[in-house]
Amino acid sequence: MSVVVVMGVSGSGKTTVGTALADALGVEYAEADKFHSPENIAKMSAGTPLTDEDRWPWLRSIAEWIREHEETGGVVTSSALKREYRDLLRTGGDTWFLHLNGSHELIAGRLASREGHFMPASLLDSQLATLEPLGSDEPGLVVDAAAPADELVAAALAELFQTRLR
Repeated sequence: MSVVVVMGVSGSGKTTVGTALADALGVEYAEADKFHSPENIAKMSAGTPLTDEDRWPWLRSIAEWIREHEETGGVVTSSALKREYRDLLRTGGDTWFLHLNGSHELIAGRLASREGHFMPASLLDSQLATLEPLGSDEPGLVVDAAAPADELVAAALAELFQTRLR
């Protein structure tokens, strides 16, 4: 069974969609923010974008979680902004990506109204500049983050099951 990685920039809806998708699949859910080191969280909280060097240990931890859930399946969130990050996540096992893609205006609005999260809205531009959209040769689906969560989950389930039947 695949592990689904719900990806996108901060504020795209990864947690909302990820938890709903995990519930629909009846599998464990993991929030990628929980894999960050205290140093990464402090850096982002201060408005400093992470470097690749900051991200590699975090991504390796998520890949290990994927490895541990390859037989049972699971859903984990991760910004997975670059293809090389997704390549590392795929080393954990059979991985399928759901890319929540949204406009700057949509995401900025969500970030401005979000409370209690360490990621400031000021880092949105750096995340969007880093984002490499899911490639056509990468297993997964790109959806519009503006759609309601239940529609995104339904689209993901339909595509996930369709691709597994091919």
